[in-house]
Parts: sequence; structure tokens; C-alpha cells
Amino acid sequence: MSSFFIKKRVISAAVNKGDLKRKSNADDGKGRSKKFNKRADEEISSDSENERAEPNRKQPDNEDDEIEETPQEKKLRLAKLYLDQLREEEDKKAEEESFEADLIAGRLQDDLLEQKGKLQRLIAKDLIAPDPEEVRLLRGHKLSVTCLVITPDEKYIFSASKDCSIIKWEAESGKKVHRIAGGRKGTEEDHVGHTAHVLCMAISSDGKYLASGDMNKLIMIWDPETCKHVYKFTGHRGAVSGLAFRRGTHTLYSASHDRSIKVWSVDENAYVETLFGHQDMITGLDCLSRERCVTAGGRDRTVRVWKIAEESQLVFHGHEGSIDCVQLINEEHMVTGGDDGSISIWTVNKKKPVCTVKKAHGSHGNTGLEQPYWVSSVAALHNSDTVASGASGSHDSAVQLWKCGQGFRGLEPLFSIPVTGFVNSLKFSNSGKFLVAGVGQEHRLGRWWRIKEAKNGLYIIPLKRQVKEQEVVQ
Repeated sequence: MSSFFIKKRVISAAVNKGDLKRKSNADDGKGRSKKFNKRADEEISSDSENERAEPNRKQPDNEDDEIEETPQEKKLRLAKLYLDQLREEEDKKAEEESFEADLIAGRLQDDLLEQKGKLQRLIAKDLIAPDPEEVRLLRGHKLSVTCLVITPDEKYIFSASKDCSIIKWEAESGKKVHRIAGGRKGTEEDHVGHTAHVLCMAISSDGKYLASGDMNKLIMIWDPETCKHVYKFTGHRGAVSGLAFRRGTHTLYSASHDRSIKVWSVDENAYVETLFGHQDMITGLDCLSRERCVTAGGRDRTVRVWKIAEESQLVFHGHEGSIDCVQLINEEHMVTGGDDGSISIWTVNKKKPVCTVKKAHGSHGNTGLEQPYWVSSVAALHNSDTVASGASGSHDSAVQLWKCGQGFRGLEPLFSIPVTGFVNSLKFSNSGKFLVAGVGQEHRLGRWWRIKEAKNGLYIIPLKRQVKEQEVVQ
């Protein structure tokens, strides 16, 4: 058996190979040779098999020695192939991990910029005005729509109205999913829901809680999935005019005409604290992920940033009239609108606006007595360069989209969507695929005048983007 594992000398071509074959197959008289050759056939290499398949192939005459592969050499060769394969797989894996690391690093950098309030995704330059027939109107409220929210997954829209009702809509189809009916004044003890004008709403970032506030000083907490009532918060001494959940938490901030801000823990169904500072009724409130909120102070003409943990506030001045709406663009910048017809961009580092556009929606009236159209709502596509504003009180009101300049130092008009009536609320979807406007015949905070031609409802405005050249398929 030992002769099988040593290198064999190839016999000279002068020797008849057929004779050698016959000789090697001869029995030694004990039957060992055939058994031996059977095992040899089982372990024969692929090269030898090719030789048997082609017996007539001529071997080179000048070949002196041909080295056959031993089992140890075969194992070594296969091991090298296996190691080469492993190295190739490891290199490929390293490339993928490097790509993932770059992706994660990019996300971490975005998160860091977001926390610092410096993230500004450039989206506005690609937006184009939708065709009029692409704008959908959803009707279901009997009176003016005052506020709305979009669920984090963008599947549903909740709208509230002066008719005291809340409606859940399916965003894609426009179908009415559920209606939380409003009750009549005096039925507060028996009716589960609002019995006064609903002025504001907010939804938690995980979609678990929906909050709504009304003229009766009440805050209602709902389950957005089932529209079932969960809690009722009392404590404000005036109409609840603003609500916002801190992102990533179930902490709720509320603002009121009683000039105070209250902090609530919805998970624990508990009141936390009250903040004071405004000198007039608060008209709007917003917050993001930091433990702070921003408010518009109406006729006290101030915007305030409330640092909850530090128990301090920053006060900003700039509008010439009542500031009626406010929205955070990112953690450091915000946009406001007021009855002076102007839109302003602010940073928490300056007490005056970074930029202001006066008569943002034009003006009306006789020459010399012109009055700017009231800016009744603003919205921001978070961490981007895109904001929107809504005008009120005319037959040719509009929703206007704006592009913020580099560092939020300017505002450039993009396009407008004509809307008749008071644009009481504006909200971008998280992805920026669409904008929703809540419109009514009256302003959400009062009944100064009424536009009968206006339709109480929701306008869903798709945000189309121009196709880049490299995306065009030839």
C-alpha cells in the first residue's frame, strides 16, 4: 500500500502502455491487486479520468516527469482555494461594511446637525406647482375647519372644526374613516367629546395619542387607531389654542388664551407644571425633540422660546401686529405669520427676525388705504428649506410656498395654490409628498367676517418634483 502514496515515474514512451496496463491489472495470486486498483480508481484525480476518457490522446514525447497529486497535496490545494474564497468574501464584506459605515456616519452627521438646528435639506429648488385638477378637496365638516394633523405614517389625516367634530380621513383615497361627533353646549356631562369649537390638535410621534383642545378650556386625549376617548385634561382658565407633543415622548405642551403654557404627562394622565410670561392670549405653539417649546403671543407681538429644564424663556420682537401662527423649521429656526401680512424667519440666537417678507400675500383695499392680507397659518417641512403660508379673508386667498435661502437668511416665493376662504391650518407630511390645508368660511379664532363662497374642508396638495436629467429613461 505504501507504494501508492509515493510519486510514480512515468514510463518511457517506448514501452507499450497497453502491456503495462495489463501487467498492472494482473492478479498476484492472492486477489490483492484488483482490490487495490478498485480503491485507486475511487481516488483517482480528474486529470486521470480525462486520460481514461481519451485513451488515444498522444502524450508529449519530451515529458520526462509528470507529478501526480497526492492526497496531502490535494488537501493543501483545496485549503488554499478555500482561503482565497474566504479572503474574497471578507473583502466584499469589508466593502459593504464600509458603505454601511459611511451611510451610518452620514445619518449620525444629519442627526447632529438636526440637534444643533443647522440641518437644511435643499428640497425647494425641485418643487413645481401641481396641476389644479390634482388638488383634492375633502368635505365633511358643517363649519370652518380650524386645525388638522397628519399621522406619522402619512396614512390618515385628522381634522377638527367649529362644529365641534373631529374626522379621520384616509389620505390616499380621501375616504372618511371615522367621525367623532360634537355635542351641543350644555351636554358636557353626557357627551363624550367636544361641545365647543375645537381650536387645535396634536399627535404623538409614535402615533399612540391624539390630543385636541377647545374653547371650553378642555384638552381631550384620544386613541388615533380606534378614535376612542382616553383622558380629559382640565386646568386652563381660557380657550386652549395650541397643542404639541415633544417628539419621541408623550409629554404634551398646551397653550391658552389665559396666557399660560402647561406641561402634561399623557402616559401618567398627569399635570406637570405651568409657565407664565406672555402679556396677551397665546395664539400658537410648536415643539420638536428638545425639552422646549415656542409660542406666538398674539397682540403682545412677541415670540417666546421656553426652555423647560432651565426654567427660562427667550423673548423675540419683530412683527408690527398680532402674531397668530408659529412653526419650528428645525431646533434653532422658526417661521411666524401675523395680521400685519408679514412672514418672518427667526433664529434663537437673535432677538430680531433673520428675514421678513411684508405683504407676503399682497394687499387689498383702495389706493392709499390698502391693507395686507392676513397670514393666518404657516407650516414648515422640518429640517429643510421649504415653508408654506396661508392667507385669509378673500375670494382669491392662496397657499404660498417659499424657499428659504442659505442659512435661512431670505425667503423666495416658489408658487401658490388658489384657495377661497380662510386658510386656518397647514401641515406638511413627514416625507414632504403632500401638503394639507384646512379651510373655512371663518377665521379659526373669531367671526370677524364670513366668506359664503368658501368651502369648509381639506385641500390635499401634492408636492411634485421636477425629474432630473439623469432620472429620465431614454
